[in-house]
Amino acid sequence: MEETSWLMSLISNPFAKGLALGILFTIIIYIRGFIRRQELSKEVSRLRAHLHTKLEIDSSENERRKSELDRLKQERDNLRITVQSLNQKPGRKEIRQYFVYQTALDIMFEKAPGFAPAWQITLKEAESLFEKSEKGVVPLLKRLMPTTPDKQAEEYEKISRVSIEDSVKNN
Repeated sequence: MEETSWLMSLISNPFAKGLALGILFTIIIYIRGFIRRQELSKEVSRLRAHLHTKLEIDSSENERRKSELDRLKQERDNLRITVQSLNQKPGRKEIRQYFVYQTALDIMFEKAPGFAPAWQITLKEAESLFEKSEKGVVPLLKRLMPTTPDKQAEEYEKISRVSIEDSVKNN
C-alpha cells in the first residue's frame, strides 16, 4: 500500500500535476511541430521540383529565342547585303536619278508657270533626236550583239551626241 499511497500523494501534489500537464503539452507541441516540419519539407521539395521545372522551361525558351535572334540577325545581314548588291547593279543609279529629276520637274511645274510649255517643246525635240539615233544600221547591230549595260549606255551616249551635233549643225 505504500506504493499506492506514494503514487496517490504524487498525483495529488499540485506541482506534479502541473509538471505532468506541462510535459503533456510539450509532447503534443513537439508532435505537432514534427508533423508540421514533415509537411513543410514536403512542400519545399515540391516547390524545388517546380522551380527546377520552371527553370528548365525558361532555359529552353531562352535558347529558342537566342537561336531565333541569331537567325533573324543573319537574315537581316543577308537582306542588307542583297539590298547593297541590288543598289550596285547597273541602272539603279539611273532610276534613282530619274525619280530625282521627275520630282524636280514636278516642283518646277508648280513654281514656274512658264516652264511647262518650254519643257514640253524641249522634251519633244530630245525625243525626236533619240528616235533618229535609234534608227539605222548601227543601232540595229548594237541591239543584235549582246553587251553589258554599261557598254550599251556608253554607246547610246555616243550615238545621242552624234545625233545632237547633227541636229545643231542642221539648224
